[in-house]
Amino acid sequence: MKHLTMIDLFAGAGGLSEGLREAGFIGLYANEIQPRYAETHALNHPEKVVDQRDIRTVDAAEVRKKLKLKRGELDLVAGGPPCQGFSINAPIRSKDDERNSLFIEFLRFVDEFQPRAVLIENVPGLVSFEGGATLDAILTALEKHGYTSDVRILYAPHYGVPQTRWRTIVIGLRDGGDVFSAFPEPIRQAPLRINFTSKFGGRNIVALPQKIELPPHISVRDAIDDLPVLKNGEVGDDIKPYRKEPENDFQKMMRVGSEGAINHQAARLSKINMERLAHIPPGGNWTDIPIDLLPKGMQRARRTDHTKRYGRVDPDGLASTILTKCDPHWGAYFHYSQDRAFTVREAARIQTFPDSFKFVGSRVEQYEQVGNAVPPLLAAAIGRSLSVALGINQKELTRAI
Repeated sequence: MKHLTMIDLFAGAGGLSEGLREAGFIGLYANEIQPRYAETHALNHPEKVVDQRDIRTVDAAEVRKKLKLKRGELDLVAGGPPCQGFSINAPIRSKDDERNSLFIEFLRFVDEFQPRAVLIENVPGLVSFEGGATLDAILTALEKHGYTSDVRILYAPHYGVPQTRWRTIVIGLRDGGDVFSAFPEPIRQAPLRINFTSKFGGRNIVALPQKIELPPHISVRDAIDDLPVLKNGEVGDDIKPYRKEPENDFQKMMRVGSEGAINHQAARLSKINMERLAHIPPGGNWTDIPIDLLPKGMQRARRTDHTKRYGRVDPDGLASTILTKCDPHWGAYFHYSQDRAFTVREAARIQTFPDSFKFVGSRVEQYEQVGNAVPPLLAAAIGRSLSVALGINQKELTRAI
């Protein structure tokens, strides 16, 4: 049996690694400076070395030697390095943002390991940042370091993720090959609205479905309806029994290896938010709330503004992008049938983390870890197409789950 190996830089809580593991990649090493994120990553990926040091202080050659790898043996260096502001000629573009040099650290590991492939994820805004100059510099740098590379903007619902989330993905292949084939084709239809720059180098880089007959998106109800019912502010046991048998393949997939719902505790909404919530139907939002109950600033807003704020999610639709906190002031984070906000586990389900994936730290820290992650199902789709581009049939891969 064959397998693919990877390391993950700027790794977060492990969403990218989780998805790549589901696609058959074996993680050897991850670097993440935030202690809670690194703790969660290590807990859920005990097979790999999780390094919490500042990447700027890490000797890449030392890491490679400890992993007992020769240059060129590693299959993939993946991660989400901060890229905005990167320039080949002037790596640090702003004295106010030291993150601008961190893409250089990513390239340093690429040079040391010389992997067969490179995978970089970032926000859609990277495409328009500095008129596209930053993205152009990244692709040029990868070429100078020996990688044929390309970029796509992927829409997570096209790959089974039940939320409106976009990611910019850059893939580079060391030995040439068809980079285009390394990007996954959409496998589902989903409603979408493009509100960002979608062209780069004169071409549209948003990956859209090429087939008419595709199954519909996974809805919020599809994703979370089997989880335990909770009241506002209810904590309960650490592990809660599911409220019913799985009703679809998504729920079955999420529950593999799980004994019950963890990280499933309801934050306590304030009295005023509960009063607001009483007026909002499923699929509704702040415009359904009486004006005198709205925050002062929103009382003056036009009814066409902030359409997702104080939203009760449509159970048959897609969730708002899961942010670093499910604060109803910023999006549709009210449950469709229970009078409360999403729990960490519900946010994690919407991000497509399996139920066996445990988040550590305070509830605030857990929400942050979930919201900052790459959806594992999106990462898995990329991993599968990338493995084929590397010449590995998915049926030949040693599953790491």
